[in-house]
Parts: sequence; C-alpha cells; structure tokens
Amino acid sequence: MYPSELKQFLDEHKIPFKAYQHPPLDNCSDADKLAIERSGTRLKNLFLRDNYGRRHFLLLTAHDAIVDLKALTQQLAVSRLGFASSERLNKYLGIKPGSVSLLSLMNDRNKSVELLIDRKVWEQNHLQCHPLVNTETLILDQIAIKQFLSFTGHNLSLVDVPLLEKG
Repeated sequence: MYPSELKQFLDEHKIPFKAYQHPPLDNCSDADKLAIERSGTRLKNLFLRDNYGRRHFLLLTAHDAIVDLKALTQQLAVSRLGFASSERLNKYLGIKPGSVSLLSLMNDRNKSVELLIDRKVWEQNHLQCHPLVNTETLILDQIAIKQFLSFTGHNLSLVDVPLLEKG
C-alpha cells in the first residue's frame, strides 16, 4: 500500500487525522536535530520478534525511552525479544526501516504482528504516526486509532514498558 492509499482509506472510513510534511526522519534523533514542531506525542516505534521468530510485536513508547528488552521479555512471558530484521519488517509490515508506525499494521493482513503501546504514551491521547513513509507525520487521537485498528483487525495491548536508566 502507498501512503496516498492509506490516507484515502482513512478519509473513506471517516478516521480523522492531521498531516505534517517534513524531511525524511529515519529515527528520533533526526527529528531532534531538525526541531520539527508537530502536535501530538512523539513516539519510538520498535519492531520486535521473539527468539524463535514466531511472534512479532510493534511496540510504541516514548521517543526518548530506552526499553529494557530483557525485562519486557519476562513481562510478556515470551522467549528472548530482539529487534526484527529489515527483511522481517518488509515481510510483515511492508515498509522500510525509519517508516515504522501503527499505521503500517494496514499491511499486516495475516494479523501476525501484536501491537503493544506504552500505557503512559496512550494517556497522551494524540499520537504521531508515519503513514508508511518517513517524510510525513499524521496525528491521530485515541478514537481514530481504535477505529483504524477495528478495520485492520488488530488488538491493542497496553503495557507498562520497563526502562533502562539513561546514562
């Protein structure tokens, strides 16, 4: 799916969003360097897999969070979590690194990816999401996100994301 098709899907299903165009942002530090002003909560989107590659997770957390994957592994009661490869990212979400967001679940037709959202992030109400590319950001509120997920067939799991100390 292309970004224009995604936005058309959102419009057709009356899922409201606000759009911002910007230079490519491959990661959170790129956004910091450009100091782009956008509404909504900035996110770090991590595409993870278990040790056996049987389960895949999309974790949304604070943009500056340093996730304790070992503790999260124990919390979720899965085999060791790690970052999924760019090949897996393309296979399951149909996107390239730097473009990960909950909107990429649109491409997960087999419902192979489990969505995890940090409870603290979810409380912020408006979230920033790349629409399959990293040159644009869409802002969606909780209601819009729930609507979107109802169409994709994905469930939302809120988690208390364990963090490592910064330093």
